[in-house]
Amino acid sequence: MRSSGKMHFLSTGFATISLLLSVGGMADSSGLPPIEKLRYQEDYSELANRPPASCWPDCWKYIPLGNRSGRYLTIGGEVRQRYEYTDNPTFGEDEQDKHGVWLQRYSLLGDLHWNRHLRFFGQLTSALEAGRAAGPSPVDEDELEWQNAFLDLGRETRAGREATLRLGRQEMVLGSGRLVDVREGPNVRRTFDGGRGFVIDSRWRIDLLAARPRRDLRGVFDDDSNNNQALWGIYSVLQQPLPFPGDLDLYYLGYENEDSTYVQGTAHEDRHSLGARYWGEAGNWRWNWEALYQFGHFGQGDISAWTLATETTRRWQAVHLQPALKLSINVASGDSDPDDDDLGTFNPLYPRGNYFSEAAVFGPRNFYNFHVFLYLQPSEKLAFTTDLNLFWRLEKEDGLYSPSGQIVRGPNGSDNHFAFTALSLTAEYTFRRGLAFTAIYTHGNPEKFLREAGPSEDIGFTEITLQYRF
Repeated sequence: MRSSGKMHFLSTGFATISLLLSVGGMADSSGLPPIEKLRYQEDYSELANRPPASCWPDCWKYIPLGNRSGRYLTIGGEVRQRYEYTDNPTFGEDEQDKHGVWLQRYSLLGDLHWNRHLRFFGQLTSALEAGRAAGPSPVDEDELEWQNAFLDLGRETRAGREATLRLGRQEMVLGSGRLVDVREGPNVRRTFDGGRGFVIDSRWRIDLLAARPRRDLRGVFDDDSNNNQALWGIYSVLQQPLPFPGDLDLYYLGYENEDSTYVQGTAHEDRHSLGARYWGEAGNWRWNWEALYQFGHFGQGDISAWTLATETTRRWQAVHLQPALKLSINVASGDSDPDDDDLGTFNPLYPRGNYFSEAAVFGPRNFYNFHVFLYLQPSEKLAFTTDLNLFWRLEKEDGLYSPSGQIVRGPNGSDNHFAFTALSLTAEYTFRRGLAFTAIYTHGNPEKFLREAGPSEDIGFTEITLQYRF
């Protein structure tokens, strides 16, 4: 980007920040449903029974179309301004950004409910970048594209269940996002092209899906489906099926990639995942435990991989600062012999982009870790988090991978497992509904494996974000 263009980019960003902070002084919205991670999950139909709102943006949430009951339009959007600076990217192996990176994301959505059986949802998003020394990555910049553009065909069965067929471009999150997620941390969120059908009962939900991920390109309306990859499967959620508290997810996911790369090499991958997730809360406890097994083919060899992920949280809501302590213990298989045809490395498919932290150094392949979080909430608007992550690789013949699956560091002859220690501090202040400011600092210390296998400078990551969703 030329200097004049960059100055215009930054001045636009600062002007946007000033506007967002002025929004923080406006009267807070009341009685509206929460803003969701997937914006199409928000339901404003109850506003039909209330007097019409007279102020922005509440008046955009239920716009009746004609005199027909149930026919209405919802308008919403997002403005996100983010500054990032990474000291010694990839432990000093990658090019250093001189002044950090400015990331902007803008979104505008329309949700048209034509009747009980027909719905159109569209969402335009623009993601812009300035300052990356090596130029923007695919998750940094996409000038203008349809983030969501789908049609819902729905009906209600005789048993009172809701059945929906969703066709088109759509964001997806399955479970807690360990395998399929929108990748909220990076500037460009992930989305898929395809179909999804689901049936919702009072105590269960079943989804069938077949889709391909969008191929993110930097221009205007130039993205298309990534025909090298495919995702399909069935995902079910059962509400308290056991004689004790907690819900249960059971699923099968199929995955194909014509050009998968591991330490072993690059080949065609067909992978099948069978998994279960047990999650819920009781009293002051909350838990999210998941296990799965993977099988299939990688080139001429067989795949046999697995993972176990746990999160357990204890809260003290009646205590000053409302502290909460979360312990996360996770392990995922690696490949023990890169010289044979078989592959043992776990593949998280399409996970969260900030899987372990916003610094997004590593992804969940060939590792085990202990991750401890302490949450404090001094007031309704202000929250603090500190977390410590100790990270090892599981198999010494395999390497470490990024959240997107790229090889961060090969084994390079090292026999050590201990790889990385990271300490993060996060502060979040919510001005009003939808408007939040976040500041994060992470210090990453390379341990024995990284020091033996290549560049091993300490990492310092700073992130400052102002986001407004309406």
